[in-house]
Amino acid sequence: MGFDALIVIDMQTALVGRHPCNENEVVDSIGELARACRAAGVPVLYVRHDGGAGDELEAGTPGWEICAELAPLEGERVFEKRFNSAFRQTQLHDHLQRIGARSLVMCGMQTEFCFDVSVKVAFELGYEVTVPKGSVTTFDSDFAEGGVLTAYFEDRIWNGRYARVLPLDEVLAELERGPRADG
Repeated sequence: MGFDALIVIDMQTALVGRHPCNENEVVDSIGELARACRAAGVPVLYVRHDGGAGDELEAGTPGWEICAELAPLEGERVFEKRFNSAFRQTQLHDHLQRIGARSLVMCGMQTEFCFDVSVKVAFELGYEVTVPKGSVTTFDSDFAEGGVLTAYFEDRIWNGRYARVLPLDEVLAELERGPRADG
């Protein structure tokens, strides 16, 4: 298949610092994806939430920054958002159209909020979305542990409907194979 961009959603210091489910695995997986994408010439794009004045994700505060382990390299784009969707009132879709992107790898947090709506909007916009297992996280809630919630979205909501959900090693193998023959 090949991929045209990696989108990393809301892996911000304040959120990662609250220790979401499988925190280390997810950070490591996203780091591995970013390195593989860079090696394959696939753009790594970041989406960062601005929660407004006084919020833990207030623009310009340390908590708002992308966590140090996943910090963008010089020249990598960061798109600012104020809504759950990575696409609403951001320049992400315009940028993806400008670079001719059709096939996206998406990872990040939070499973049931910003990540879920972003996958669904990407699907509605006509993108082919791939979500690598172990690259999405959320927090435990009153009704479900974060890992259970993420597995439910991966297996029952996204896979085969809005995205392909694949093991990380399969996504890395696709990246290693290089660009699509048709693209």
